[in-house]
Amino acid sequence: MEKAYRLRKSEQFRKVRDEGRSWSNRWLALCALRNDLSYSRFGFTASRRLGSAVARNRARRLMREAVRLRREVLAPGWDFVFIARSPLKEATFREVDRAVEELLRRARLLLVSEETCEQATRDDV
Repeated sequence: MEKAYRLRKSEQFRKVRDEGRSWSNRWLALCALRNDLSYSRFGFTASRRLGSAVARNRARRLMREAVRLRREVLAPGWDFVFIARSPLKEATFREVDRAVEELLRRARLLLVSEETCEQATRDDV
């Protein structure tokens, strides 16, 4: 994911967490806050509670890929922070992908229907 689309500073993450809305499921938590840009930005976190650096990096990679596959169908002008929860260390990509989709749908930040998004994901993989 290009630098322009990433949240990089702790202040950016903190602002989304403190001022934004949040949704969660078994694997992830999603925080979202409107930004004044024409595009959305994304941040991914995995705390040390998740496990070793290898486990945390894997969790962030899985979340990043699930979002990358849907970036074109997400509402522009939002900052997103995805937070890995403990069960994610055991999850497959398919489970993470579904968890990301579920949270985005609950947040009403997908621009297209679930079926269209699933078809786009299958075409990319």
